[in-house]
Amino acid sequence: MNSEVTKILTAIDGGDRQAAGQLLPLVYDELRRLASHKMTQEKAGQTLQPTALVHEAFMRLVGGEDRAQWDSRGHFFAAAAEAMRRILIESARRRNAEKRGGGLVRSELNDDDAVLDPDDFETLLSLDEALTKLASEDPELAKLVELRYFTGLTIDETAEVLGVSPRTTKRNWTYARAWLRRELDAQE
Repeated sequence: MNSEVTKILTAIDGGDRQAAGQLLPLVYDELRRLASHKMTQEKAGQTLQPTALVHEAFMRLVGGEDRAQWDSRGHFFAAAAEAMRRILIESARRRNAEKRGGGLVRSELNDDDAVLDPDDFETLLSLDEALTKLASEDPELAKLVELRYFTGLTIDETAEVLGVSPRTTKRNWTYARAWLRRELDAQE
């Protein structure tokens, strides 16, 4: 399946408009699993559902005129993680603009909390600010956090996408969490 996804991504890059229709069935289940990893445990009535997140991210990746080019399946899923992050951030900013208030709440970044609660916009906005700073200092660590925290990839899945060993990924994840925790504490 990996080579089939890569071939379809190459066709999309080449301008084949029908290739996007072939891609979605191949990657949908994995994208949906990533989006719903933690959202399924949240209360009913959320404004952003995993299916909507997957569809919006997919449309941003393959539907626009300014589509990116992907080198591989891993690159595509990294782009999907970035798209999901941006969608969640935009949603949080809209809700924050509506509420206009409240204090920031301290939040720990745990291994078990791989996907953000889309209704916790204070933490989401703080994390986005910290991630932007981390990306300027170490883009690879920022990508690791996006893959783990925004899409819920496991250590092994993240290692595969990043092209490094699971051991390196685990070590870098521990460091990135500590860096972000320190940065979020400084924001309080």
